[in-house]
Amino acid sequence: MRTEDLLAAIATGLWRWDNASGRVTLDAEAARLLGLPAEPVELTEAAVRSRFHPVDFAEVNGIVQLAVAEETLAEARLRIVDEHGRIQRIVRSRSRPRSVDGGFELVGTLQEVPEPQPGTAAAHTPITGDWRRSREAFLLDAGRALAEARSTAEVLRVAAGLSMPGFMPDGLAVFGFEGDRLSVIGHHGHQSGDEGPFAAMTLATDHPAAEVVRTGRALYLPTPAEYRRRYPATWPPDTRFRRTSWAFLPLVNAGRTIGAWMAAFAQPVAFTPDERSVLTTVARMLAQALARAGVQEEQQELALGLQRSMMPTVQPDIPGMTVAARYVPTGGGLEVGGDWYDMIPLPSGRIALVIGDVQGHDVRAAGLMGQLRIALRAYASEGHHPDAVLSRASRFLAGINETELRGHGEDQRFATCLYIEVDPATGLLDIARAGHPDPAVRMSDGTMLVRPTAGGLPLGIVPDTDYPTTRLVLEPGETMLVCTDGLIETGGHDLETGWARLRGVLEAEESGEDGAEGADGESLERLADALVQAVHGPPSHHTTGPLVDRREDDIALLLLRREGAACAVGTGGLLPPQPVRRTVLSVAQAEPERIAAARRQVRDVLHDWADPDQVDSAVLMVSEMVTNVLLHTDGDALLVAEITGERGARRIRVDVADSSDELPHRRRPGELASSGRGLVLLELLAGAWGVDPRGDGKSTWFELYEEAGEAAGPLSSESEPAA
Repeated sequence: MRTEDLLAAIATGLWRWDNASGRVTLDAEAARLLGLPAEPVELTEAAVRSRFHPVDFAEVNGIVQLAVAEETLAEARLRIVDEHGRIQRIVRSRSRPRSVDGGFELVGTLQEVPEPQPGTAAAHTPITGDWRRSREAFLLDAGRALAEARSTAEVLRVAAGLSMPGFMPDGLAVFGFEGDRLSVIGHHGHQSGDEGPFAAMTLATDHPAAEVVRTGRALYLPTPAEYRRRYPATWPPDTRFRRTSWAFLPLVNAGRTIGAWMAAFAQPVAFTPDERSVLTTVARMLAQALARAGVQEEQQELALGLQRSMMPTVQPDIPGMTVAARYVPTGGGLEVGGDWYDMIPLPSGRIALVIGDVQGHDVRAAGLMGQLRIALRAYASEGHHPDAVLSRASRFLAGINETELRGHGEDQRFATCLYIEVDPATGLLDIARAGHPDPAVRMSDGTMLVRPTAGGLPLGIVPDTDYPTTRLVLEPGETMLVCTDGLIETGGHDLETGWARLRGVLEAEESGEDGAEGADGESLERLADALVQAVHGPPSHHTTGPLVDRREDDIALLLLRREGAACAVGTGGLLPPQPVRRTVLSVAQAEPERIAAARRQVRDVLHDWADPDQVDSAVLMVSEMVTNVLLHTDGDALLVAEITGERGARRIRVDVADSSDELPHRRRPGELASSGRGLVLLELLAGAWGVDPRGDGKSTWFELYEEAGEAAGPLSSESEPAA
């Protein structure tokens, strides 16, 4: 005997409920238990919900959501009602939910359970009390769902999914009007294009929707004969939809009719006072939801228009480079704020990339952002260096704070900014930073490093502020990310954990094949989308996803990729370029706190090194070498760390250069000595080390090897400095 036959013999049916697609598949027994013909069928979610008592479904929905979250069995009892709201039977549902993309799926059984004992409930009598309780539960559910809808499309989607107690519309349409023209702004239960005959009606047309808008009174047409008698001119176009009853209700908001709502039924509906009451209440809630969504869409369009007028489009055809950018405003109200990015052609032929964040998320912040962006473009176009551009911009914003904001009793605003002058031919980057997060670089081997840069105060705090410049090189195949703090700190993260979250996205990204510009550009666009998605979660709160949709702060980001190096020619043809992981960091005499940044940089470079003890050794040696430069010379330290070779057999070489000609000397420190251990540590921990004189100073270096068997060992005495 088949499993289906065995289950049918014990009054048990099988069902599959796909919440993502909104479709429910029933076998013959499950269909019979729901009061449908006993044959396999696939229905909409709304059609199946209309067979459940609304009070029961509201409770079961919570049970299912908990089971999905906890990955447990969902079990509940449900009362099955007919189209008149009478209870037909009680069934037990046992389902195993599982998460799928965009929702969940229930797979389980429906089994009929014994009738209630005499005196406890009447199974087949009209349920006036149950009807009213069902109506109240339905209206509460409908009000909550419509209140959460944010757009006209979402309002219409919610309206189409409402399962009214005892009767369920098979077709819905919402009519709006402008001037004397009536139009269909949304429909459900019809094919695309079915609205054609009704798309160009005037309010004088002899059609129920037009009459409802003109008079503000509802119309109920319980039979086709009644429709044909009252509206003979518009009856023929409606015949092909095979409906038998229609309700047309005015959509009234704040005392003004804004449109009409049609609910059409394939089964006859008498439109009793209770049914009319439900329809009238739904129409009132629908009108309020549509009006609210319309206002939000108008505000959003205004905000986006304002933001688009302030945001430039990035130049896609920089020779040898690709750029991608994103701006995502915070949620709520007018979606404008103080974050911005810009791309400025310079007189020298170079390109300036600018990203910044004016304090605040309001219209004033957006206005200041526009003024500051124009000022920065003007200063950059005059040919000033990055430090001078930021100094002038800080003076400009400080002047606005003093003359405009303070004079009108408003709080003063400041702005963070990162200004990068890019040489596309060489990949040279000159960076000036005003209180902004540092840039991050994804190297050609996939490693992400946050590149520490020198910086000054945010713009507008002190009129005359110096902004030191940091010079970096973007190597072929590398990608630089600059962003505002909304991308890093959203979701309760600080800078450290926020960068750790973005590291996974950046390092998982793959470049286009062969470094082709089209593929590379598409890859960069996908990376920009992935970064925003990783922080904000799904684009709509109606979409089920692993993250809650977060709109805590504005986000602006810029991605700059330098095209990969050409392949080398080998005996077997073209060979891919050998990946090199390199970082450069300067530590000034006046910035001893950057020694900690140097330690972090080396640890990040070695994040996938096989031996963690060697990583600790490298960090310790770097700390000693940089500290010695600051203590024993009057110049700055320049750190260069480079990893080469195949994974598992790599070499790291670290150079720390300074401007002093005096070579270090090996000493024998006593137990209580506070110094003199630097060279001793190099001898003990390095695979190789040495000191190389240079024309303008010297370079102290060491090497470590990923496999001990390949270590070269300490250098001979000829390579070591004199004692």
